[in-house]
Amino acid sequence: MVDFDVVDLGDAAHVAEGETAPDFTRPLVDDEYWEDVALSELTAEGPVLLVFYTMDGAFPATYVWNEIRDRGWGERLTVVGVSISTPYEHGTLIEERGMDYRLFSDPANGVAREYGIGHELDGMTGVSEPRPAVFLLDEDRTVRYAWVAREWPEFPDYDEVEEAIEREV
Repeated sequence: MVDFDVVDLGDAAHVAEGETAPDFTRPLVDDEYWEDVALSELTAEGPVLLVFYTMDGAFPATYVWNEIRDRGWGERLTVVGVSISTPYEHGTLIEERGMDYRLFSDPANGVAREYGIGHELDGMTGVSEPRPAVFLLDEDRTVRYAWVAREWPEFPDYDEVEEAIEREV
């Protein structure tokens, strides 16, 4: 039996395939430290898979990052996450999960709003988080693939994401 409610998020006016993804600068956390990094610095080095997830500690984060690890996407392109969690929380998630991925910290959820995937939490005035979403970006930040959740919890079709990666990388 499911012990949580499935929430219909409806449609989102998100950045779409063929559009240029907004650039942003936020703390980018790895297993040792964090520093402010612009998304454009990462895309200048090659394609980037930008993975938005709700927050560290929530069960979807574990499922998403385990699947990405198991599929080895980070061996073919840069994979980074974005959530409302703080750099300290990211450091803990990275350490506990043994992750080789870096995570952008965006506690005010401004990046998700720029991408059109901000979600206001019911009963929590002024508190928002990103919808789960995946954007595959090329070197010019052109969106080559986009998936955005329409309900919570919902996960991307990982095979579809992998096909998009294979087409672009």
